[in-house]
Amino acid sequence: MRKYSILIVTLLTMLSVFIESCKPKDTKRLHDSSIALDSTVVVPFFKTYPALEKYQENLMALYHNYEYNFIWLDEKGIVEYAYSLYNKVKDIEEEGISATFPYQAKIDDVFSEGKKSALSSTDAELMLTSLYLFYVDKVYKGIDHEATTAIGWLLPRKKVSYTAMLDTIISDEKLPGEDSLTIFSQYFKLREALKHYRQLEENGGWKAVKMNPDFKYYQPDDTAEAIMQIREHLFITGDIQQNNLSNKYDADLVAAVQKYQLRNGFKPDPLITPDHIKHLNVPVGERIKSIVVNMERCRWLSPETFLAPAYLFVNIPSYDLRLIRKGKTDFESHVVVGKMMTQTVIFAGKMSYLVFSPYWNLPKNIIEEEVKPGLEKNKNYLKTHNMEWNNGQVRQLPGKNNSLGLVKFMFPNSNEIYLHDTPSKNLFSKENRAFSHGCVRVSRARDLAITLLENDEDWNEEKIDKAMHAGKESIYKLKEKIPVHIGYFTAWVDDLGNINFYEDVYERDDRLAVLLFYKE
Repeated sequence: MRKYSILIVTLLTMLSVFIESCKPKDTKRLHDSSIALDSTVVVPFFKTYPALEKYQENLMALYHNYEYNFIWLDEKGIVEYAYSLYNKVKDIEEEGISATFPYQAKIDDVFSEGKKSALSSTDAELMLTSLYLFYVDKVYKGIDHEATTAIGWLLPRKKVSYTAMLDTIISDEKLPGEDSLTIFSQYFKLREALKHYRQLEENGGWKAVKMNPDFKYYQPDDTAEAIMQIREHLFITGDIQQNNLSNKYDADLVAAVQKYQLRNGFKPDPLITPDHIKHLNVPVGERIKSIVVNMERCRWLSPETFLAPAYLFVNIPSYDLRLIRKGKTDFESHVVVGKMMTQTVIFAGKMSYLVFSPYWNLPKNIIEEEVKPGLEKNKNYLKTHNMEWNNGQVRQLPGKNNSLGLVKFMFPNSNEIYLHDTPSKNLFSKENRAFSHGCVRVSRARDLAITLLENDEDWNEEKIDKAMHAGKESIYKLKEKIPVHIGYFTAWVDDLGNINFYEDVYERDDRLAVLLFYKE
């Protein structure tokens, strides 16, 4: 009999362990005095508050994870991290968000001292969870994936876990901060810039610089009332530390002008041109809009993307390529990107091989639009352009005049976009560098190849130069693939903390702003 008793106890113990192991591993018990949620009240709640209905599915998933216990309230009342959430939503404009929670007045009543809320404890609980989902969607997730795809953003979107983020909030009793992995780090730099530019706006911003119709340029030592206005503007933006109220274009102002030019996509130049003044005269409100729009773009990116040991990042509006290694810029080059009619696609890939002395296989549209009309006018068109027919297609032979230059960097993709050298070096000296058919031309292509292969024992500078000038195409597969990200940021805070504003070359900011500033 004793043996049977031992056997029964053993079986019951094993059964209890089995049952416990079958429970969802992520479930949490929130409070020592947790209140159970009656799941049957959820549907009636959303019928009463239909503007929140889009959160129903995610709300139910959260409560399932927490074994249908209250999250934001216990038997003593509102828990600490609920106050953190409430205060963050109250200050949501600091995040560049213009949307308002549909039932903010109801939420305000819940947190009003000395005033009894009209909501039941259950409705208050569900309202707070909806508030949480609203905040995460706006601040951490951003506008829907379908909307960003429609406006041409094909970089991988960040995946947001409502449960994982809530776990962080509960454990820390505060919302995820700048030391978290929830948002791309550039976001927080732009947020500081937003705060600064809103303060400038409150202080009156800056006055427009008056420009005579026949004005061509100002050069050092010139005097004019406009020079005094330019000095005042640059003092407001922090490009010059003191405003001596002089109308003379002196050495201090030259340095300030060149600083301003450099951080706004211009070549440093002591001459002040009409284009520079036009840029200066953009109102502070437009600069704020630009910052907000680019904060939104940051929300879409996974911070983990930019934690890779090495990656290449091309920013289209700044016409700039950077190789980042261990979080620091290891290489930089000017680039030429697609023109308005043949825009460079915003997407990500992985560079897997280099092609030295490449052929250029012409795309069908170029054959139809340029080659065939050229052949009708000149039978020797192909020979003149160092081209040949190849299996029904046209390709340009390797050489120094090949449109791809002497090396190309391949990250296979359906968009047929890649990085490459070019014989047209003069284009890199221009400020607007949107000239290509879509691919990205690299000013320092040779140096990029050397940098990418510097730790590869199979290569050195001499071998790279020989392969580039061989006149015969050769392919080298990289031993480790390198992530490549092509992005679009018209406002960017650099490593020195300076805000840079670039031309909206593809006119995308206003389209995104319409989506962001639409009031729900």
